[in-house]
Amino acid sequence: MFKIAALAIIRGVTDSLKITPTDQPMIEKAQGEKVTLPCMFTLSQEDEGPLDIEWVLIPIDNQKNEQTIIMYTVDRVYSNYYEGMHGRMQFSNPDPKSGDASLEILNLKSTDTGTYQCKVKKAPGVQSQKIQLTVLVKPARTKCYVEGSQEIGSDLTLKCAAQEGSPLLSYSWRKLTGTGTEQLPATSLLNKNTGELSVKNASQDNSGTYSCIVSNRVGTDECFLVLNVTPPVNVGGIIAGAIIGTLLGLCLLAFLISYACKKHREKKYEKEVHHDIREDVPPPKSRTSTARSYVGSNRSSLGSMSPSNMDGYTKTPYSQVPSEDFERTPEQNPNFASPKVAAPNLSRMGAVPVMIPAQSKDGSIV
Repeated sequence: MFKIAALAIIRGVTDSLKITPTDQPMIEKAQGEKVTLPCMFTLSQEDEGPLDIEWVLIPIDNQKNEQTIIMYTVDRVYSNYYEGMHGRMQFSNPDPKSGDASLEILNLKSTDTGTYQCKVKKAPGVQSQKIQLTVLVKPARTKCYVEGSQEIGSDLTLKCAAQEGSPLLSYSWRKLTGTGTEQLPATSLLNKNTGELSVKNASQDNSGTYSCIVSNRVGTDECFLVLNVTPPVNVGGIIAGAIIGTLLGLCLLAFLISYACKKHREKKYEKEVHHDIREDVPPPKSRTSTARSYVGSNRSSLGSMSPSNMDGYTKTPYSQVPSEDFERTPEQNPNFASPKVAAPNLSRMGAVPVMIPAQSKDGSIV
């Protein structure tokens, strides 16, 4: 009898509270998306105690302790337990006691990866359920580039690498055309794990636009590359051209320097000649002014003479006057005729008037 009663009690407790098993014990989501972790339960009449619902995060690292992230008790929700998910989680049903204790997490992060356990308590019943959540990062910031010489006959490698993305990443290459895609070169070899496409003995037929697609379980990303296979470069011609260009440049530079120096010397010489005036040499006298001063001096001496000293006066021939016309001989100036010079009014000066003789064409005194 006692054993039968005990079995009845255990069966009643077991049948009182049930959590509906989920068909997704493992869920994978991409970073930035949202997820709903299911936790549906049913109560019975035997469950008379208060209803408590608790979600716990069990980290991947076993050294870390379980972390309560949200709780429902005494008809209230408490969600300030875990700072890492603050503001990003909530019960999907505003009234969890209705039988839906599912948890909704927004804007997923890679750190949200872990095992989540839903615990439902209503005395005497206690049930729990675990769900594995994996947050993956989509491939992003993928770059394509060429390694090696892009010359005919050379070996080169097309490389593709995603800067972001959760493993396992898979790579694929394709060659694009105006109407679609075409097969990769027959001499190429693709490594899907590293994203390297090796091309042996490249030819101009390998030129074109290539696309690399990287993917994982939650997304894909793509980059493009233009391959231009050209004939080998004439290195000798490039070197010769560089040398000739350098020599021409040096010659031009030398010419410009020489021309500038020549111009500088010419300007310096002109400036020295312009300013080099000797102060100790007087300017040349005018012959006309010299003759006028000579005649004036003779007039002054005549005006001061008196009859008493006229006897000793010696007449000075006009041929000795330093005038330009008087210095010429009659042969050099045959048409010259000396005008008669009127004597000054000496009576006003208290002196005897004296007639100034004039010179004829043959040089005699008239």
